[in-house]
Amino acid sequence: MTNPQAPQDTQAPQPPRSAPDTPPPGCPAHAARLYGPDFRREPAETYRRIRREGQVTRVLLEGDVPVWFVVGYRETRQVLSDVETYGRDPRRWNGWDSVPPDWSLMPWVQYSPMMPFTEGEEHLQRAAAVSEVLATLDPFVLRGHCERFADQLIDKFAVTGRADLVYDYIYSVPTLVMGEVFGLAEDEAGLAALAEGLTTSFVSREDAMAGQQRAAGYVAGLVKAKREAPGPDLTSRFIQSTPNLTEEQHIADVMMLMAAALPLTSYWIGNTLRLLLTDERFATTLTGNRRSIGEAMNEVLWVDTPLQNLIGRYATRDTVLGGQRIRTGDLVVLGLAAANADPLLWPDGHVGHAGNHSHVAFSGGEYGCPVGGPETARIIAETTIEVLLDRVPDLALAVAPEELRWMDSVWYRCLESLPIAFTPTGVTGG
Repeated sequence: MTNPQAPQDTQAPQPPRSAPDTPPPGCPAHAARLYGPDFRREPAETYRRIRREGQVTRVLLEGDVPVWFVVGYRETRQVLSDVETYGRDPRRWNGWDSVPPDWSLMPWVQYSPMMPFTEGEEHLQRAAAVSEVLATLDPFVLRGHCERFADQLIDKFAVTGRADLVYDYIYSVPTLVMGEVFGLAEDEAGLAALAEGLTTSFVSREDAMAGQQRAAGYVAGLVKAKREAPGPDLTSRFIQSTPNLTEEQHIADVMMLMAAALPLTSYWIGNTLRLLLTDERFATTLTGNRRSIGEAMNEVLWVDTPLQNLIGRYATRDTVLGGQRIRTGDLVVLGLAAANADPLLWPDGHVGHAGNHSHVAFSGGEYGCPVGGPETARIIAETTIEVLLDRVPDLALAVAPEELRWMDSVWYRCLESLPIAFTPTGVTGG
């Protein structure tokens, strides 16, 4: 792959002490790695070790690509709010020479016409268009879609007494709902292929680019169809409200919307169900206290957030962050999960999450989730969980909690499977 950094952005060689691949003063000789079996098994412990070096320090991404990593809550908020100093255009990255052309994380840093890579007035206008379209979603209609698809999927395994919720339910409900609101055909195989492509682009180590291309091809067909024959769906509304965008930009932004909605909502559902099924604080009230679901969902955003780390802030000038000297063009990765657990945020050591929504699970600032996005995800996740607990009130893990395995991803926290057992029940007949 040709280096996407524009010639005019080429940085002059820096002295060895400040080069991107040299640990800053005070750091260990070998920076922590945000990949591998130790990180996958217990990422929180990796974040704790990193924090010993400071709130901002060097780490290595897969392939031992060096980047800055922010674990401090205050510093994370600073980067999210300061778009003048920390831009989103990856073409200014000064570390492209250390990246192999087949890098598994390339989908996250390769420039595209997608809205998150834009800056300035263009970004504000396109982000506003996305928020305006999301605002047209009727929450009651959305909840109705969730209930209908949830019932249909539960009917498929209700009589068996066993299921793997990740594949039989957690991924499927948001996929079918998003297919409905985006105007996709009710083709479970096609929707599953779209969801698989998006998920693969996020969590796969070998097939990331291919997964992204499969998903992009599916979305391209949808956008082309809606440009020719609009309907009462989000895709059509977005296209009609942004006539100044090219077809390529429409495809990129619709794909961005789907990518934000599908995997993250599914992971939020899965992590919440795991908490409900393994933590006695919630397990004792599953069938009688609806508030426990909302509390569990909020706690997950604090301690087991689906989006663990956020790539893609590039320094536009020399600056200082958390006591570290950041050079123009340096790549900064935000440790959202680590920031939520910052001891400076919880000085008494007691994490009281109830009613506290100041986490950074949805990022923040101009590049945070579009207005309406978190609420849409919450409705889908909460309804999906509620219907399951109504239909299958005695569900329990079919394996020991310690046997659950997590997907190998530096960005996301999501289960590979969630096997359950329950008393077989009837179908809705709907």
